[in-house]
Amino acid sequence: MELHRIQLEDLKNSLKPQKVTVLLGARRVGKSILIETLLNSYKQPFLFLNGEDEDTHLLLAHKTVANYTRVIGENKLLVIDEAQNIPDIGKKLKLMIDSIKGLKILVTGSSAFDILNVAGEPLTGRYNLVYLYPMWQGELKENALQMKQNLEERLIYGSYPELWHLKSNTDKRKYLIDLVNAYLLKDILILDGLRNSSIVYSLLKLIAYQIGKEVSYTELGTQLGISKNTVEKYLNLLTKVFVVIKVPAYSNNLRKEISKSQRWYFVDNGIRNALISNFDPLALRNGDEKGMLWENYLFMERLKRNTYLNSKRDYYFWRTYDGQEIDLLEENTKKLEAFEFKFSGKKKSKIPAAFAKAYAKSSFCVINEKNYLDFIL
Repeated sequence: MELHRIQLEDLKNSLKPQKVTVLLGARRVGKSILIETLLNSYKQPFLFLNGEDEDTHLLLAHKTVANYTRVIGENKLLVIDEAQNIPDIGKKLKLMIDSIKGLKILVTGSSAFDILNVAGEPLTGRYNLVYLYPMWQGELKENALQMKQNLEERLIYGSYPELWHLKSNTDKRKYLIDLVNAYLLKDILILDGLRNSSIVYSLLKLIAYQIGKEVSYTELGTQLGISKNTVEKYLNLLTKVFVVIKVPAYSNNLRKEISKSQRWYFVDNGIRNALISNFDPLALRNGDEKGMLWENYLFMERLKRNTYLNSKRDYYFWRTYDGQEIDLLEENTKKLEAFEFKFSGKKKSKIPAAFAKAYAKSSFCVINEKNYLDFIL
């Protein structure tokens, strides 16, 4: 199947003189191919550099206007792939943008830590962000019947682009396990001087069994033999390399609302299943397992949809101390929307009474296998 990435147009439109466009996403989601597609039709001269190449590091090491003017020459666009590997990248990009008139810069990164956290201050007001995730269902040339026929495969193996080129489930399993071991943990360990991959790996496994549930940093720390502060630090770092996404609790300070908890989702179902080495079909999984895969899939497909269609939303879950809860709240400037995820359309759900009373103007919808396409497309 030929894959068309919807973010190509956003990427083209974001290229502006005296601006840095930052294309962010996990490794192997297709950033390099997207850049290649853009450059194949680019009409002006450009310079392409690989941030993982030591020659690139040497080329940009001498931080002067004269050096960068000489390196860039007559090119109107500078592209740096995997730019987070270049030391002091934020200040170097700022100097180029501020000093070389008419220059456009496009950089990619599989870690938001170095490019945004370290480089964020130098680049304040000078960059545009474009996110790329594993394939969104709306990018696939499938009709509604094909989407539903392929649903179980998405729930089990996820949506990394390379999977569409692999024929057998054995090959898909091997690809995902190799991806976790060779790339994701590699990115994790370069963050903030981490050295113990086994702790991070064990933490991710524990999170994999708690999708859609509130996470206790204290309990996780006890299981792993580390402090709750270290657990929180590791999880926040894992968001920087696009392995997991945090969803906080929603509260307007009503007496019974939980306000300080978080839930965590994996950026891709296939990565989650690779971490726990479980690629069993749905028929062999219990109801709790099916529910976690369903909730993770729906949340991520919705996030991709909203991101790619430039529909800005803030995401929360909602729960009270007496056990009333809603899986997902979306808030924008106009309204609050509530969604409950149920894999089977046979299960009925009503809006929790406390929520209906406190947020009477919000909408409520149960997303199941019958109506989920309307939710994610």
